[in-house]
Amino acid sequence: MYGDDPVAVARRWAAEGAPRLHVVDLDGARSGRPVHLSLAARICAAVDVPVELSGGLRSLEDIEAAFAAGADRVQLGSAAVRSPAFAGEAAARWPGRVVVALDVRRARPAVDGWQAEVGEGALLDLARRLVGLGVPRLMVTDIERDGALTGPNVALYRELVSQLTVPVVASGGVRSVDDLLSLARVGCEGAVVGKALYEGLLDLREALEAVSRC
Repeated sequence: MYGDDPVAVARRWAAEGAPRLHVVDLDGARSGRPVHLSLAARICAAVDVPVELSGGLRSLEDIEAAFAAGADRVQLGSAAVRSPAFAGEAAARWPGRVVVALDVRRARPAVDGWQAEVGEGALLDLARRLVGLGVPRLMVTDIERDGALTGPNVALYRELVSQLTVPVVASGGVRSVDDLLSLARVGCEGAVVGKALYEGLLDLREALEAVSRC
């Protein structure tokens, strides 16, 4: 835990220059339905930067509710993995505002808040299928590196960027400016940074300045 006031935390990162906030309803991801939409709405109202919301969004109605709460973009995870056609339908209904999050453990997508794995070495095939259905952006998390501060799986992102025609956002393991620069050099559109900021290992303003020069 890094504080008991998510709204204050959101204001802090926005004030320090975060270009976008990535907000995850962890309870929603595990339960399969949005749990904290009212809190998400308070966060969206409190900051002047775009908010991307994920966790438990499994229907078009859930997505509509997330946008009504003030989200600029939504992320679909388990629902998109289980039904790529659903992700394509959502992407068509809200152009440019739907991201699919692929959480991966040893090349296998995981669902339900990482509680279950599906497929067998099917990451790239699944990613290509989603792109073919109109999904405009993917965020890929290496589960084994998430929160570990061991550095991102640069080889994974290099392969994905080289094989796909949509932007790829990296997540998991980022601990330093050098990590961010490595991801930028292989073509990632961006990166989700969490623990390194909360632990004080990475200064947000310095990181943004360094990446802007890459």
